[in-house]
Amino acid sequence: MRIGLLTEGGYPYVSGDARLWCDRLVHGLAQHEFDVYALSRSRHQEDEGWIPLPRNVRRVRTAPLWMGEDDEVALGRRARRRFTECFEELAAVLCGVPGASSGSASSAPAGTSTSEADRFANALYGLAELAREEGGLTGALRSEAAVRTLERACRAPGAHRTAREARVPDLLTVAAHLESALRPLSLDWYEHDGLGAVDLCHAASGGTAALPGLLARHFTGVPLMVTEYGVRLRTHYLTAPDAPPAVRSLLAAFQGRLAAEAYRRAEVVTAGNTHARRWQERCGAEREKLRTVYPGMNARPFAEVGESPDCADPDTLVWVGRVEPAKDLVSLLHAFAEVRKQSPGTRLRIVGAPAGPEGAAYLGHCRTLAAQLFPDEAEGPHAAGDNPVSFEETGGPELPAAADAYASGAVTVLSSVVEGFPVGLVEAMLCGRATVSTDVGAVVEVIGGTGLVVPPRNPRALAEACVALLRDPERRARLGAAARARALELFTVEQNIEAFHGIYLEIVSRAPVRRDLLDGTGEPLPFAVPAEAHVPVRWTAASPSLAARSDPGWAASRSVRTTTPLPAPEGAR
Repeated sequence: MRIGLLTEGGYPYVSGDARLWCDRLVHGLAQHEFDVYALSRSRHQEDEGWIPLPRNVRRVRTAPLWMGEDDEVALGRRARRRFTECFEELAAVLCGVPGASSGSASSAPAGTSTSEADRFANALYGLAELAREEGGLTGALRSEAAVRTLERACRAPGAHRTAREARVPDLLTVAAHLESALRPLSLDWYEHDGLGAVDLCHAASGGTAALPGLLARHFTGVPLMVTEYGVRLRTHYLTAPDAPPAVRSLLAAFQGRLAAEAYRRAEVVTAGNTHARRWQERCGAEREKLRTVYPGMNARPFAEVGESPDCADPDTLVWVGRVEPAKDLVSLLHAFAEVRKQSPGTRLRIVGAPAGPEGAAYLGHCRTLAAQLFPDEAEGPHAAGDNPVSFEETGGPELPAAADAYASGAVTVLSSVVEGFPVGLVEAMLCGRATVSTDVGAVVEVIGGTGLVVPPRNPRALAEACVALLRDPERRARLGAAARARALELFTVEQNIEAFHGIYLEIVSRAPVRRDLLDGTGEPLPFAVPAEAHVPVRWTAASPSLAARSDPGWAASRSVRTTTPLPAPEGAR
């Protein structure tokens, strides 16, 4: 089959968010063809280029979200009226302005009412149809009329208090964001030679990435599937804490409505863990559509370490990850001070690079704190001191790869206060290491009883758990073996690819694309890529139509085909 893979700031760009798992998916499903439709986030991302693409990637089409060129489409009077009506309705939904059919509270359920979802959908698809007819809406969405329409919605009776408080700079910010997020409306991706020719659209993230899939479903009936390893609405809440209240409220409303529409129209919605799945349910996803598909990790780089659990230093704790405030290394250092009181010979290796300028500043703070907590210790008056905490990065002679970092310690520690899917924890499990983790994100779901879990921001509990494992090598061995077995069963690339392959077949089997594509004889093509396309057979003439086959003389005059002979089995030679 042919899959339309939809990404935003991800695959196939080198610095894409979902680059790794999308690349593994495309390589793992080599029997299928992929058309990649990618939305880029910055010029820097585009300048870095693409990763090498496999042969089953048939085409790649890209569009920027960071730069909006005026499409020079001049709307006529009637088109301007339609645009104003649709955009005004969309803005009214975001501001909470009740519609003509949703004024009575008795007819609407708590939270997001069905009428509000329909109003948002009608406005969205109305704008999409207008953009298709006129050749684009970029200029209209960037116009002063769009800002004034948004302002009227914010000042309308019944609007939310935060929307009514929006100032002109807030309105300009929201309007610019909506123009960027709605830019896929003006793309020419939805004809029968574009997304209309695929069997299934797979959005590799929620939000704007799912919008082309919604439009392909609306215009050509292509089924949609949405995958989220990090729920976009949750990301919005975490990454815009300092924005003005009106901006936060309106943009959160837009992200929530778009997510709800994508969940409502998708055939299947997959989450990377139960934590993300709960967010999807909260945003309106039906429980019957939800599936959990864990991220796939490549287990081969960790196989040698995992099969040699005795190579670790029994007195060393290891932390591996990106250095940033959310990882809470400060609590880890205070916890290690408690560990040293009970086990003076213990060492701590912090392995990782800082994440951006904020991470670099945080790393400097942690180095200073380590120097204060652990003054250099010397064995004698003529020996140099040695701090029990080391800050390192992989790639050097001592730690050439991530597996070597995990191999250097008996216990791996995770001290985060915010975490999605803990990739580093899975890597430690593949290495057969016992782990101590804070109870955040999907940690408990990943660990599944094969490691110790403590509350976040609790150095004393973290220290007690580390000491308990350092003093009990047999328990460490049992937990490490169980952790490796669990990781190999649930979190490998193979299980991830197999899960998506099964979902693809399920969706296409129950929601085939209704298209008018015909083969050379005038018969309909049920799939974009028929199964026989991959059979080593060469036909000398086109197959006769059903009408020709019903002719009694067809059997005598049918064309002959030649096949490439397959190798005979061993026993037949």
